[in-house]
Amino acid sequence: MLGIPLRYVLKHPVQAVKDLAEDPLEIWTTIRETYVAGREQGRAECPYESDDNWESRFHGYMGLAWPCQLDPEFWSLWSEVTKELESKGIRAGPESFLSWNDGDAAFVRTIWCLTRFLRPKKIVETGVAHGVSSRFMLAALERNGDGHLYSIDLPPLERAWRKQVGIAVGDRYADRWTYIKGSSRRHLPALLSQLGEIDLFIHDSLHSERNVLFEMESAWKALRPGGALVVDDIDANWGFRSFTQENTADNILICEAEPLRLDLRRFNQKGLFGIILKHGAGRYLSKSAGA
Repeated sequence: MLGIPLRYVLKHPVQAVKDLAEDPLEIWTTIRETYVAGREQGRAECPYESDDNWESRFHGYMGLAWPCQLDPEFWSLWSEVTKELESKGIRAGPESFLSWNDGDAAFVRTIWCLTRFLRPKKIVETGVAHGVSSRFMLAALERNGDGHLYSIDLPPLERAWRKQVGIAVGDRYADRWTYIKGSSRRHLPALLSQLGEIDLFIHDSLHSERNVLFEMESAWKALRPGGALVVDDIDANWGFRSFTQENTADNILICEAEPLRLDLRRFNQKGLFGIILKHGAGRYLSKSAGA
């Protein structure tokens, strides 16, 4: 029931002891959260249904033209990033980082659009892996000429995989990126307290209902009116559904992913992500849009 952490301890006992001595609270948090996630797997799948027109509705909610005027710059960078990863021997897409996926085109395109049009000062994301989503947000902030990304990420226990964390970003944008190593359970509340108010939040860490609800509830309190919250892999648990049932007055979208290849683990072989636009997005954009 303890899953990956226990298997790692059994396979690498000496290194596991060193990790435990270095940060026992983080190791314990990892074991506990993985255990809870395992217990959730016996629950029936949540019957999410995606909106075929989610992207045009998304732009309409924000008062933006559709088709999106930013598509050409997005696809140019998308091609550049995927080629860079391939040159490093990484086959981007589903299960490219252990059992985790790199951000798919629809998910990353949404984040790119939000970052370019909302012109956020403070973005918080959980989960980095290869850093595809991070790279796009940082590149968008650079084009905007303002803003900072704060990424909370609990890297894999396996030392070899840790070297690939954030590889899509590399040494770019050091002045715009703060990487916080550890679990969101331990670090998110303190970060949000420090920032006071945020403009954009991205969840892409442990996809258990417990963790999704913890992150969404924490981020929602700090999210300014007109800001946005994006949650990846919502079809993996009931967290997004549970949260949105309590926040039905805001603009909510369920979107179908666009993976580079089929993900046979998902009910639709693609996956889903969700967007919530907090009241005020249109009013905010009317004053500040114009990338």
